[in-house]
Amino acid sequence: MKLATLRRSGATVAARLDGDTYTEIGAYSDLGALLAEENWRDIAAAAEGPQVPASEAELAAVVPDPSKVLCVGLNFRSHIEEMGRELPEYPTVFAKFADTLTGPGDSVDYVGDDAQMDWEGELVVVVGRTAYQVDEAGAADCIAGYTVADDISMRGWQYRSTEWLQGKIWARSTPVGPVMVTPDEFDPRNATLHTTVNGETMQKHGLSDLLFEPAHLVSYLSTMLPLRPGDLILTGTPGGVGRARTPEVYLKAGDVVEVAIDGIGVVSNAIVTPDGGASRS
Repeated sequence: MKLATLRRSGATVAARLDGDTYTEIGAYSDLGALLAEENWRDIAAAAEGPQVPASEAELAAVVPDPSKVLCVGLNFRSHIEEMGRELPEYPTVFAKFADTLTGPGDSVDYVGDDAQMDWEGELVVVVGRTAYQVDEAGAADCIAGYTVADDISMRGWQYRSTEWLQGKIWARSTPVGPVMVTPDEFDPRNATLHTTVNGETMQKHGLSDLLFEPAHLVSYLSTMLPLRPGDLILTGTPGGVGRARTPEVYLKAGDVVEVAIDGIGVVSNAIVTPDGGASRS
């Protein structure tokens, strides 16, 4: 199944995508609320709510208000090598907050305080049941599905210190979506991630290059704290980021950055000036 969160009349609602039509799952305000139900798959499959053509749908972040957004850095061999680092023994973990998320088609404000605004296309794991201190086999059963994110990063702020957080948590800077695809319909090992800026390919890489795979990340993170339904895990970016290029390349107002993963879809976001280079959806 492919599930999403739609914006409808000033509110949001969970929905199922069938071909080119979304069917609302009307009792649930968003996908996170739906995933809190133990039988969420059955509820989603049986939904017969109002329908919206996909071409007319306005999408919110696939889970707008997760309890946790956990991120893994340096998790693609190609990206680790381009940044001049050794392969890590353990995942490099940091966090985001719900305020950092935005919809898959929303515009993203250009940050005047940082001229080093960079893209990071990523696969995202969506948690489907509480996972706490689970092994990898158990962790796989806790994955509800997968989606796409662009971890847009303010490199100047990121490298003000040895901790990355302040370059990663700018408001409405991380588009997530368009849909969550359940594991029976998507295998990360057979998919490719593509990132373009103004139509030019910046990243094109197989997800099979992930150093720490999704089930391992769920197990590892669950060792420290419970993961809840709807929580998001950004799994890291492949090689091709702007900071690692010679010369370095960064986003500017007027650019359009897109991240696509085969079998899931695309997030497409215009970079705009806060005073109105374009309007956020």
